[in-house]
Amino acid sequence: MTSPGSPAGADTSHPVVRTAAGAVRGRREDGLAVFRGIPFAEPPVGEGRFAAPRPVRAWDGTREAYAFGPPPPQEAGIQGRARPVDATPGDDWLTVNVWTPDPDPAAHRPVMVWIYGGAYKVGHAGSPGYDARHLARDGDLVVVTFNYRVGMEGFARIDGAPANRGLLDQVAALEWVRDNIVAFGGDPGRVTVFGESAGAGSVAALMAMPRAAGLFRRAIAQSVPGTYFSDELARDIATALAAEAGLRPTAADLAAVDPRRLTGAGEALGAKMAQHQDRWGQAAPTASPFSPVVDGEVLPTTPWRALASGAGRDIDLVTGHNREEFQLFLVLGGMLGRITDAQVTAALRLLAPGPDGERAYREAFPDATADEMYERIQSDWLFRMPSLHLAEAQTAGGGRAYAYELTWPAPGSGGVLRACHGLDIPLVFGTFTADLGTLLFAGADPAPEAEALSSRFRASWTAFARTGDPGWPAYDTERRQVQVLDAQPVVTAYPEERSRRIWQGYEFRELPLLG
Repeated sequence: MTSPGSPAGADTSHPVVRTAAGAVRGRREDGLAVFRGIPFAEPPVGEGRFAAPRPVRAWDGTREAYAFGPPPPQEAGIQGRARPVDATPGDDWLTVNVWTPDPDPAAHRPVMVWIYGGAYKVGHAGSPGYDARHLARDGDLVVVTFNYRVGMEGFARIDGAPANRGLLDQVAALEWVRDNIVAFGGDPGRVTVFGESAGAGSVAALMAMPRAAGLFRRAIAQSVPGTYFSDELARDIATALAAEAGLRPTAADLAAVDPRRLTGAGEALGAKMAQHQDRWGQAAPTASPFSPVVDGEVLPTTPWRALASGAGRDIDLVTGHNREEFQLFLVLGGMLGRITDAQVTAALRLLAPGPDGERAYREAFPDATADEMYERIQSDWLFRMPSLHLAEAQTAGGGRAYAYELTWPAPGSGGVLRACHGLDIPLVFGTFTADLGTLLFAGADPAPEAEALSSRFRASWTAFARTGDPGWPAYDTERRQVQVLDAQPVVTAYPEERSRRIWQGYEFRELPLLG
């Protein structure tokens, strides 16, 4: 594949690149060439509904790549996840977007590929908070974002359809990068995948998936959730999902319903998942009926087990978390200052590891308020310990891992959000006034402290993509050194030592079906 080049008289403000499927025309924006809404697979509708992604058909002429592709069908979402204002309508959900300093096939710049989060049920690459101009320009590299199916379309475990269709979409997008990124000035041998929350869970899953082998060299997993479903649990949840629509959990039945209407089933079930704790256990209070499924084929085992056995030894990994992850959900749910000791006790008994987990937490944190203890156990179980254990599994399997903790508190909303879940997104992308940034920085001036930390994030992330070294020592189980990201960043021993000791030896396994 070659770029058509820029002959004398050519319109250099609208660069044209030839992909394997056809030519695309982008735009020059802020010193970058930007291409939006390029299909990497056929629309997953009609015969392709609930199927693995199919190769995109070639087109004639030059396709305008000015607008983001339409978001995949999804629930209304949570605060701070905006829909793109310039997305094209239609069913072309599976599209990629590229920011590049120069679409020169001889450039061979490092490539970063972003995977969005959203509890595996919401999200899209056109979200303003994922504008990659700062990353591409500051790091002098190519950045790719893409859409993948979420919710029922991407993750419901239904009969007659492959498991983990959302993950298969991600593999297809990475294959598109492998086959096309040279024409955009990128190096397919230096691809770094990075993602946050469900995006980080996807990154971890990709490291464990044989189908993704060789498609990326490095990975950054920001706030890895510990929720992966067993096949039995996923099928039981899918039965309840289909029942919300009055159907059976089969591809044939569900395909008869418009995908935009089917999202209501996930929304309805999510609101009452806590009623199913006797069968769904720890999955019930998450309010998300979707997660990657350890089905034995697409995802053979959990990321922790796969990495510990060496599946990621050839992939460099950065992984970490924020200090008060669950604070975001306490605030958004109106629970701050209203947590009772009974709620704390129930959470500790459900989520803390081992038969003595509740006692271990109360002894380790004797002065914690109800709010603080509730936030701690929720954060430890859902994000902090899964992220730390991923670094330890990678090290145990012979790979290299770098760990971090973000401790800088969000200045917006009176400071109540602290170093909460999602704060790393506007810091990485430099998008303080978009999506969650509007909540995290509302009523506060982010400069200069936030700007400095944001620049440090990008410098570390892009250095890692370029060299495999983010600028601090690799993690090991003797010194346990991590990068603490704050107004004055420091390298120190892992700060959450009391939690680490409680969870030492625990194995994050796929969540089972109970009863």
